[in-house]
Amino acid sequence: MGRRRKARELAIQVLFNLEFSSDSPTDVFDLICEMFNSGRAIRSFSKELVLGVCKKRDELDGLIGNASKNWRLERMSRIDKCILRLATFEILFMDDIPPKVSIDEAVEIGKKFGSDGSGGFINGVLDNIYNKLVQQGRLKNVEDEN
Repeated sequence: MGRRRKARELAIQVLFNLEFSSDSPTDVFDLICEMFNSGRAIRSFSKELVLGVCKKRDELDGLIGNASKNWRLERMSRIDKCILRLATFEILFMDDIPPKVSIDEAVEIGKKFGSDGSGGFINGVLDNIYNKLVQQGRLKNVEDEN
C-alpha cells in the first residue's frame, strides 16, 4: 500500500474520531498518530487533509448533501461521511491529485472501512459531485483533455 493511501486512512481515522470528540483536530491527530504508531512519512499529507476537511466542512457537507439523492447527511453512516468529506476536499482543493484518483481511493477505503454497500454509495455521490462541479465550471473535465 502506498504512502498516500496510508495517509488517507490515517486521516479517516482522525476524522472519524472527531465525530465523537470536541477536541481540536490537531490534538486528535497527534493522539491517533501516537496510538497507532503511524509513520512520519505519511503524517504531513494526512494532517493537511484533516485540517483542510475541518476548515471546509460546511462547504463539503453542502456539496455532499446536494449530491446524495434520497440521503440526508444525518442518515449517512459516520464513516461514509468522513470518506466523502475527505474525497470531496481532495477534488476541490488538491490540484495535484486528479479527481478520478480521489474518487477511486475513496471507494477502496469505503470498501475497507465501511459497510457492504459503502463503495458503491461513495462512488455514486462523488461521481455526482464531480459532474456537477464540471458543469458549474469549477473543475475541468479530465476526459475533455484526452
